[in-house]
Amino acid sequence: MASPFEISTKQLARLIGTPAAPVLLDVRIDDDVAADPDLIPGARRLAHTDIESALPALAGQSVVVYCQRGLKLSQGVAALMRARGIDAEVLIGGHFAWRDEGHDRIRLSALPPRDPHGRTRWVTRQRPKIDRIACPWLIRRFIDPDADILFVPASDVVSVAERFAAEPFDIDGVRLGHAPGRCSFDAICEAFELNNTALETLASVVRAADLGDLDAVPEAAGLLAVSLGLSRLHRDDNRQLDAGMVVYDALYRWARDARDEVHREGPA
Repeated sequence: MASPFEISTKQLARLIGTPAAPVLLDVRIDDDVAADPDLIPGARRLAHTDIESALPALAGQSVVVYCQRGLKLSQGVAALMRARGIDAEVLIGGHFAWRDEGHDRIRLSALPPRDPHGRTRWVTRQRPKIDRIACPWLIRRFIDPDADILFVPASDVVSVAERFAAEPFDIDGVRLGHAPGRCSFDAICEAFELNNTALETLASVVRAADLGDLDAVPEAAGLLAVSLGLSRLHRDDNRQLDAGMVVYDALYRWARDARDEVHREGPA
Protein backbone atom coordinates (compact mmCIF):
# COMPACT_ATOMS: atom_id res chain seq x y z
CA MET A 1 0.00 0.00 0.00
CA ALA A 2 1.28 3.45 -0.91
CA SER A 3 2.11 5.78 1.95
CA PRO A 4 0.24 9.11 2.25
CA PHE A 5 3.43 10.78 1.00
CA GLU A 6 3.69 8.93 -2.30
CA ILE A 7 2.22 9.58 -5.73
CA SER A 8 1.76 7.09 -8.57
CA THR A 9 3.05 7.59 -12.09
CA LYS A 10 -0.55 7.66 -13.34
CA GLN A 11 -1.47 10.43 -10.91
CA LEU A 12 1.60 12.45 -11.82
CA ALA A 13 0.98 12.04 -15.55
CA ARG A 14 -2.45 13.62 -15.09
CA LEU A 15 -0.87 16.67 -13.44
CA ILE A 16 1.98 17.33 -15.88
CA GLY A 17 1.09 19.96 -18.45
CA THR A 18 -1.49 21.60 -16.18
CA PRO A 19 -1.29 24.57 -13.79
CA ALA A 20 -1.64 22.09 -10.90
CA ALA A 21 1.64 20.33 -11.72
CA PRO A 22 3.98 20.07 -8.71
CA VAL A 23 7.61 21.09 -8.61
CA LEU A 24 9.49 18.03 -9.89
CA LEU A 25 12.95 17.28 -8.52
CA ASP A 26 15.21 14.61 -10.00
CA VAL A 27 17.63 13.63 -7.22
CA ARG A 28 19.30 10.69 -8.99
CA ILE A 29 23.06 10.42 -8.57
CA ASP A 30 25.23 11.53 -11.49
CA ASP A 31 26.12 7.99 -12.57
CA ASP A 32 22.45 7.05 -12.87
CA VAL A 33 21.70 10.16 -14.93
CA ALA A 34 24.69 9.51 -17.19
CA ALA A 35 23.37 6.01 -17.87
CA ASP A 36 19.84 7.29 -18.62
CA PRO A 37 20.03 11.05 -19.38
CA ASP A 38 16.32 11.82 -19.60
CA LEU A 39 14.06 13.84 -17.32
CA ILE A 40 10.37 13.68 -16.57
CA PRO A 41 8.86 16.73 -18.33
CA GLY A 42 9.25 19.83 -16.20
CA ALA A 43 11.74 18.27 -13.79
CA ARG A 44 15.03 19.78 -12.77
CA ARG A 45 18.10 18.11 -11.36
CA LEU A 46 19.00 18.61 -7.72
CA ALA A 47 21.71 16.71 -5.89
CA HIS A 48 20.46 15.37 -2.56
CA THR A 49 23.49 17.00 -0.95
CA ASP A 50 22.28 20.42 -2.11
CA ILE A 51 18.75 20.17 -0.76
CA GLU A 52 19.26 22.55 2.17
CA SER A 53 20.17 25.46 -0.12
CA ALA A 54 17.07 24.79 -2.27
CA LEU A 55 14.55 24.75 0.58
CA PRO A 56 13.79 28.50 0.80
CA ALA A 57 12.70 28.67 -2.86
CA LEU A 58 10.38 25.67 -2.39
CA ALA A 59 8.42 27.08 0.53
CA GLY A 60 4.68 27.01 -0.04
CA GLN A 61 4.90 24.73 -3.09
CA SER A 62 3.91 21.11 -3.68
CA VAL A 63 6.93 19.00 -4.58
CA VAL A 64 7.38 15.53 -6.05
CA VAL A 65 10.82 13.97 -5.65
CA TYR A 66 12.13 11.02 -7.63
CA CYS A 67 15.33 9.03 -7.81
CA GLN A 68 16.15 5.87 -9.76
CA ARG A 69 13.64 3.56 -8.04
CA GLY A 70 11.79 5.81 -5.60
CA LEU A 71 13.68 4.48 -2.59
CA LYS A 72 16.26 5.88 -0.19
CA LEU A 73 17.34 9.08 -1.98
CA SER A 74 13.88 10.38 -2.83
CA GLN A 75 12.41 9.17 0.46
CA GLY A 76 15.14 10.93 2.43
CA VAL A 77 14.90 14.18 0.50
CA ALA A 78 11.10 14.26 0.74
CA ALA A 79 11.20 13.52 4.47
CA LEU A 80 13.68 16.34 5.03
CA MET A 81 11.44 18.71 3.09
CA ARG A 82 8.39 17.74 5.11
CA ALA A 83 10.41 18.31 8.29
CA ARG A 84 10.91 21.88 7.03
CA GLY A 85 7.19 22.34 6.36
CA ILE A 86 7.19 21.66 2.61
CA ASP A 87 4.50 19.47 1.02
CA ALA A 88 6.69 16.77 -0.56
CA GLU A 89 5.81 13.39 -2.07
CA VAL A 90 7.84 10.57 -3.61
CA LEU A 91 7.13 9.14 -7.06
CA ILE A 92 6.37 5.44 -6.61
CA GLY A 93 8.90 3.41 -8.59
CA GLY A 94 10.93 6.51 -9.44
CA HIS A 95 12.48 7.18 -12.83
CA PHE A 96 12.43 3.51 -13.82
CA ALA A 97 8.68 3.20 -13.35
CA TRP A 98 8.02 6.37 -15.36
CA ARG A 99 10.32 5.21 -18.16
CA ASP A 100 9.06 1.64 -18.29
CA GLU A 101 5.44 2.77 -18.56
CA GLY A 102 6.30 4.78 -21.68
CA HIS A 103 5.48 8.28 -20.45
CA ASP A 104 7.01 11.32 -22.16
CA ARG A 105 10.58 12.16 -21.19
CA ILE A 106 12.87 14.95 -22.35
CA ARG A 107 16.54 14.60 -23.20
CA LEU A 108 18.69 16.45 -20.65
CA SER A 109 21.20 17.42 -23.35
CA ALA A 110 18.47 19.21 -25.36
CA LEU A 111 17.95 21.80 -22.62
CA PRO A 112 19.53 25.26 -22.82
CA PRO A 113 22.00 26.08 -20.05
CA ARG A 114 20.51 27.14 -16.74
CA ASP A 115 21.29 30.42 -14.98
CA PRO A 116 22.59 30.50 -11.37
CA HIS A 117 18.99 30.26 -10.13
CA GLY A 118 18.29 27.13 -12.17
CA ARG A 119 16.17 28.79 -14.88
CA THR A 120 16.53 28.35 -18.62
CA ARG A 121 16.25 31.33 -20.98
CA TRP A 122 14.46 31.50 -24.31
CA VAL A 123 14.23 34.40 -26.74
CA THR A 124 11.94 35.23 -29.64
CA ARG A 125 10.47 38.12 -31.62
CA GLN A 126 8.33 40.65 -29.80
CA ARG A 127 4.60 41.26 -30.43
CA PRO A 128 3.54 37.59 -30.46
CA LYS A 129 0.34 36.26 -31.99
CA ILE A 130 -0.02 32.43 -32.05
CA ASP A 131 3.18 30.38 -32.21
CA ARG A 132 5.10 32.77 -29.94
CA ILE A 133 2.49 32.31 -27.20
CA ALA A 134 1.97 28.59 -27.80
CA CYS A 135 5.71 27.87 -27.58
CA PRO A 136 6.26 29.59 -24.21
CA TRP A 137 3.22 27.72 -22.89
CA LEU A 138 4.78 24.45 -24.05
CA ILE A 139 8.14 25.37 -22.53
CA ARG A 140 6.71 26.31 -19.14
CA ARG A 141 4.30 23.40 -18.89
CA PHE A 142 6.57 20.60 -20.16
CA ILE A 143 10.22 21.71 -20.11
CA ASP A 144 10.98 24.35 -17.48
CA PRO A 145 8.17 25.87 -15.37
CA ASP A 146 10.47 28.73 -14.34
CA ALA A 147 11.77 29.54 -17.83
CA ASP A 148 12.48 33.17 -18.69
CA ILE A 149 10.87 34.14 -22.00
CA LEU A 150 12.48 37.18 -23.64
CA PHE A 151 10.63 39.15 -26.32
CA VAL A 152 12.94 41.39 -28.36
CA PRO A 153 13.01 43.00 -31.84
CA ALA A 154 13.45 40.41 -34.58
CA SER A 155 16.82 41.86 -35.58
CA ASP A 156 18.17 41.31 -32.05
CA VAL A 157 17.02 37.75 -31.36
CA VAL A 158 20.23 36.01 -32.40
CA SER A 159 22.56 38.46 -30.64
CA VAL A 160 20.48 38.39 -27.44
CA ALA A 161 20.55 34.59 -27.57
CA GLU A 162 24.35 34.67 -27.74
CA ARG A 163 24.87 37.30 -25.05
CA PHE A 164 22.34 35.92 -22.58
CA ALA A 165 22.76 32.15 -23.17
CA ALA A 166 19.16 31.95 -24.35
CA GLU A 167 17.57 29.47 -26.75
CA PRO A 168 16.12 31.30 -29.81
CA PHE A 169 12.82 30.15 -31.29
CA ASP A 170 10.35 31.09 -34.01
CA ILE A 171 12.92 32.85 -36.13
CA ASP A 172 14.67 31.81 -39.35
CA GLY A 173 17.85 29.76 -39.18
CA VAL A 174 17.51 28.26 -35.68
CA ARG A 175 16.74 24.70 -34.63
CA LEU A 176 13.41 25.71 -33.10
CA GLY A 177 12.14 27.63 -36.10
CA HIS A 178 9.67 26.90 -38.88
CA ALA A 179 10.07 24.14 -41.48
CA PRO A 180 7.87 23.58 -44.54
CA GLY A 181 4.37 22.87 -43.25
CA ARG A 182 5.56 22.99 -39.64
CA CYS A 183 5.73 25.72 -37.02
CA SER A 184 7.98 26.27 -34.00
CA PHE A 185 5.55 24.46 -31.69
CA ASP A 186 6.18 21.35 -33.81
CA ALA A 187 9.94 21.93 -33.68
CA ILE A 188 9.96 22.08 -29.87
CA CYS A 189 7.82 18.95 -29.56
CA GLU A 190 10.22 17.12 -31.88
CA ALA A 191 13.43 18.43 -30.28
CA PHE A 192 12.28 17.40 -26.80
CA GLU A 193 10.47 14.22 -27.90
CA LEU A 194 7.09 15.35 -26.58
CA ASN A 195 4.64 13.23 -28.50
CA ASN A 196 1.63 12.37 -26.38
CA THR A 197 -1.73 12.33 -28.14
CA ALA A 198 -3.07 15.49 -26.49
CA LEU A 199 -0.01 17.52 -27.51
CA GLU A 200 -0.21 16.17 -31.05
CA THR A 201 -3.84 17.31 -31.22
CA LEU A 202 -2.97 20.73 -29.83
CA ALA A 203 -0.05 21.01 -32.25
CA SER A 204 -2.41 20.45 -35.18
CA VAL A 205 -4.59 23.37 -34.02
CA VAL A 206 -1.60 25.68 -33.48
CA ARG A 207 -0.11 24.74 -36.84
CA ALA A 208 -3.33 25.35 -38.78
CA ALA A 209 -3.94 28.70 -37.06
CA ASP A 210 -0.34 29.87 -37.36
CA LEU A 211 0.11 28.85 -41.01
CA GLY A 212 -3.32 30.12 -42.06
CA ASP A 213 -4.69 26.70 -43.01
CA LEU A 214 -7.97 27.28 -41.20
CA ASP A 215 -9.92 24.62 -43.10
CA ALA A 216 -7.57 21.87 -41.90
CA VAL A 217 -8.71 21.89 -38.26
CA PRO A 218 -12.08 23.26 -37.08
CA GLU A 219 -10.66 24.80 -33.90
CA ALA A 220 -7.94 26.78 -35.73
CA ALA A 221 -10.21 29.71 -36.64
CA GLY A 222 -11.22 30.14 -33.02
CA LEU A 223 -7.61 30.10 -31.84
CA LEU A 224 -6.68 32.68 -34.46
CA ALA A 225 -9.53 34.96 -33.37
CA VAL A 226 -8.65 34.72 -29.68
CA SER A 227 -4.93 35.21 -30.37
CA LEU A 228 -5.48 38.34 -32.45
CA GLY A 229 -7.81 39.70 -29.78
CA LEU A 230 -5.24 39.11 -27.04
CA SER A 231 -2.55 40.86 -29.08
CA ARG A 232 -4.76 43.95 -29.21
CA LEU A 233 -5.78 43.81 -25.57
CA HIS A 234 -2.17 43.78 -24.32
CA ARG A 235 0.65 46.14 -25.26
CA ASP A 236 3.04 44.29 -22.96
CA ASP A 237 4.14 40.94 -24.41
CA ASN A 238 4.57 39.34 -20.98
CA ARG A 239 1.06 40.30 -19.91
CA GLN A 240 -0.21 38.86 -23.16
CA LEU A 241 1.69 35.65 -22.42
CA ASP A 242 0.13 35.45 -18.95
CA ALA A 243 -3.34 35.75 -20.48
CA GLY A 244 -2.49 33.30 -23.27
CA MET A 245 -1.34 30.65 -20.79
CA VAL A 246 -4.96 30.26 -19.71
CA VAL A 247 -6.07 29.79 -23.34
CA TYR A 248 -3.55 27.01 -23.96
CA ASP A 249 -4.24 25.39 -20.59
CA ALA A 250 -7.88 25.13 -21.65
CA LEU A 251 -7.02 23.86 -25.13
CA TYR A 252 -4.71 21.21 -23.71
CA ARG A 253 -7.38 19.94 -21.32
CA TRP A 254 -9.88 19.89 -24.20
CA ALA A 255 -7.41 17.93 -26.34
CA ARG A 256 -6.70 15.49 -23.52
CA ASP A 257 -10.11 15.02 -21.92
CA ALA A 258 -12.99 16.60 -23.85
CA ARG A 259 -12.66 16.10 -27.59
CA ASP A 260 -15.66 13.79 -27.70
CA GLU A 261 -17.91 15.99 -25.59
CA VAL A 262 -20.65 17.89 -27.41
CA HIS A 263 -22.52 20.87 -25.99
CA ARG A 264 -26.12 21.39 -27.08
CA GLU A 265 -27.93 24.48 -25.89
CA GLY A 266 -31.64 24.19 -25.25
CA PRO A 267 -34.29 23.23 -22.71
CA ALA A 268 -33.74 20.06 -20.74
